[in-house]
Amino acid sequence: MKTKEVIARARKVAKKFRVEKGRAFRLKNIDPDDTLGFTKEEHKPMAKEALATGVQALAELQDKLYAQDKWAVLLVFQAMDAAGKDGAIKHVMSGVNPQGCQVSSFKAPTSEELDHDYLWRCTKALPNRGIIGIFNRSYYEELLVVRVHPEFLAKQKLPPKLVTKRIWDERYEDIRNFEKYLTNNGVVVRKFFLHVSRKEQQRRFLERIDDPLKNWKFSSADAAERDYWNDYMDAYERMIQETATKNAPWYVIPADNKWFTRVAVAAAVIEALADLKLEYPQVDEAKLRDLAAARKKLTRK
Repeated sequence: MKTKEVIARARKVAKKFRVEKGRAFRLKNIDPDDTLGFTKEEHKPMAKEALATGVQALAELQDKLYAQDKWAVLLVFQAMDAAGKDGAIKHVMSGVNPQGCQVSSFKAPTSEELDHDYLWRCTKALPNRGIIGIFNRSYYEELLVVRVHPEFLAKQKLPPKLVTKRIWDERYEDIRNFEKYLTNNGVVVRKFFLHVSRKEQQRRFLERIDDPLKNWKFSSADAAERDYWNDYMDAYERMIQETATKNAPWYVIPADNKWFTRVAVAAAVIEALADLKLEYPQVDEAKLRDLAAARKKLTRK
């Protein structure tokens, strides 16, 4: 399949899950089990083929991004535990040149990070021009786990007079402005919420417990967070409502079926790169003369 055809198909899929105007967004309208009508039994092999084709197209686009060295791309992944972030990143980016991609994972902040503003650790990890940067969790944790667990906010050493009832609205505004700043400076921001159901998360947790080879993936803290499920869903919904914009949209991807999740994520990334209309750099007359001289020298007997 030609790259143009892959891009056209990717746009159709990505459009289904893109959120640009957050105010009207409601999480209840997104079914975590949605596969756009494709069934696992009939279409899973086709999805694998589509992913492989998409990865190939993505590699071609990424090569142009790297060569052109004008744009940077930032992909932000947020999700509940066991939603499949790591797997999606691994499979979708499997064909990308490692030199043109960097992944940063953000866990609980260190003591050094707590001595800075909450954007500091993410700002340090922003991708260079020509690079696709991936944030496995991000500054959005401030609007999720910190909001659900206010005790974490107390550890950030903020002056008491700054911790008001408006702090979350202020952080929504901070992040919108930050992403606008990135956009104005050539960083393309695309954000993904992998939306897994509570039932499917339970199944995956039990699988990790029952399979000795997956025991290392499970933490008792993961199960404990399930007690706050509704609080997290409210936080995710509000986060998307407040920070989805045309230039930095959210893609709310159904995550109960990993095979479909990966195809949908790949489609959104392909769309983002295709929108940049990337081309290999054009060489000037001086460069052409240098190339001709080099050829002549290399072919001289």
